[in-house]
Amino acid sequence: MFNAIFLGIIQGLTEFLPISSNAHLAIIGKLMDSARDPGATFTAITQIGTELAVLIYFRKDIFSIIAAWLKSLKRKAHLTHHERSDARLAWLIAVGTLPIVILGYLGQSYIENELRSLWIIATTLIVFGFLLGFLDYMGRNERTLDQLTPGHGILYGLAQSLALIPGVSRSGATIAMGRILGYRRESALRYSFLLALPAVFGSGLYELKKAIDEPGIRVFTMSQTITATVVAFFVGYAVIAWLMRYISTKSFTPFVIYRIVLGTALLIALATGAISA
Repeated sequence: MFNAIFLGIIQGLTEFLPISSNAHLAIIGKLMDSARDPGATFTAITQIGTELAVLIYFRKDIFSIIAAWLKSLKRKAHLTHHERSDARLAWLIAVGTLPIVILGYLGQSYIENELRSLWIIATTLIVFGFLLGFLDYMGRNERTLDQLTPGHGILYGLAQSLALIPGVSRSGATIAMGRILGYRRESALRYSFLLALPAVFGSGLYELKKAIDEPGIRVFTMSQTITATVVAFFVGYAVIAWLMRYISTKSFTPFVIYRIVLGTALLIALATGAISA
């Protein structure tokens, strides 16, 4: 149970930071007594906890978006400028979710097995660390979510699909895309949270059903996994609150440095045999 709780804390701490929760769970799982990657199923289920934290933290935004979208479906409905913006946001979130759903479904077996190699994780930590740092530095603080276009929504969705590769980071990929498109850090981060909701909940519920139907694929028992999910919720909520305050005045540079250092250390550990891939 201790290992599951500890991994739940790690999930909550790393899910929203641009440092990849998948990478951390895989690395730390290998360093534990069992020396096993907790697997994509455990990761997806515990992400339900962190996404519930998003639902509660952004509940007013989410309610406003859903209400505006439903109102927009009515014939001859008169929408205010803010309602039109929220309704458009709902459609763009739906469109932006399609790439990760399609690619995740088609490449499920490859993602759950070959891509979870620590060699790949170490490489993606470093490469996407440099990429995040460069795009954040080059990005212009001009756009807000009111200026989100269909084209940008699709590009955001394609960026999110890169998170299927462990080590990339869902928030890191979408934030980097937002920055190069000219969105402010706060806007890019906020949209990253909202965009992740449908895909992560869908993936989590799918993996939960699979874990119930096929208990042999689980590394942890269901009670341990549920406990880790609850822990991830509380830790994740605290991280969201901190990150939204932090990013309003700071850059992503500390996370970039951390990714590069961690990826380099992991490559050295793999090369010397200190940890197995």
